[in-house]
Amino acid sequence: MFGRRSDGYLIKKIDPIVAMMPHIMPQRNDAMVQLEYEIDYGKLARYVVKKEQETGIKLRFMDVVIAAFVRTIAELPELNRFIINKRIYARNTLSVSFAVLRSNGENVSDVDENTTKCYFDPHDTIYQVSDRITKIIDQARQPDADNATMRVASALLKSPIARPAVSLLKWMDKHGIMPRFVIDASPFHTSLFLTNNASVGLPAVFHHIYNFGSTTMFWSMGAPRKKIDLDKDGKAVRTRVMPIGVTVDERVAAGRVFGMMIARMMRYFNDPSLLEQPPEQVNWDEGHEVKLAP
Repeated sequence: MFGRRSDGYLIKKIDPIVAMMPHIMPQRNDAMVQLEYEIDYGKLARYVVKKEQETGIKLRFMDVVIAAFVRTIAELPELNRFIINKRIYARNTLSVSFAVLRSNGENVSDVDENTTKCYFDPHDTIYQVSDRITKIIDQARQPDADNATMRVASALLKSPIARPAVSLLKWMDKHGIMPRFVIDASPFHTSLFLTNNASVGLPAVFHHIYNFGSTTMFWSMGAPRKKIDLDKDGKAVRTRVMPIGVTVDERVAAGRVFGMMIARMMRYFNDPSLLEQPPEQVNWDEGHEVKLAP
């Protein structure tokens, strides 16, 4: 309350234009900007195979994408901000939410998903990112897995309390008094929400950003597709790319910062080996360090 929250720090020094945006566009769906990355699938595949041969570590494409995001946040911490009640905050954790498929039957009723959230350290290498993700996925796929997200969702679904309970949580979140255990359990209070459509053969999508919670980015990894491109000599060549649909809340930072994000992300996608060592320097948003876990 009064600008104080358990999950973030109120930003004090901010460009006046950026500060005005939440008043001009009060909802996240007012401020959604969408774009598509195209990752060179061949480069990524060769890197993953090479690392398994050299180290025995089986990296997933999702590991590379998240590791690139974590490294970019270490360099551009403004991207880890969020807006609640027209105020701009620096998030005090770095996390990614995603769905884990526990079973995939032929019938719709057999499909079982568990949504989870993984926390990272801005100093993480790609190997540390992969290890954290593996542990979270293994936990979520346990037959008796019942994480905090599922427990809270199950409790709220008990009619007739669902509607008033969600309304109360929205009000508490708006005023900064939502219980910390609910924020920790919520996949919507996260730095990034990522959906891996490639794992089920679907294309990338431009997903909406939820007005509930504090998510400012939603990314979608799509199934690889063929593309005709030109090489350096102007000759047509056939390539394979993996598209990533990106939706961001443009209010959290200046357009220049998002432009820098694109440049850095593409650099790491084109050369994931840059993520094998910790960053030389981690930048903190107005001096506020990010905690590994809540």
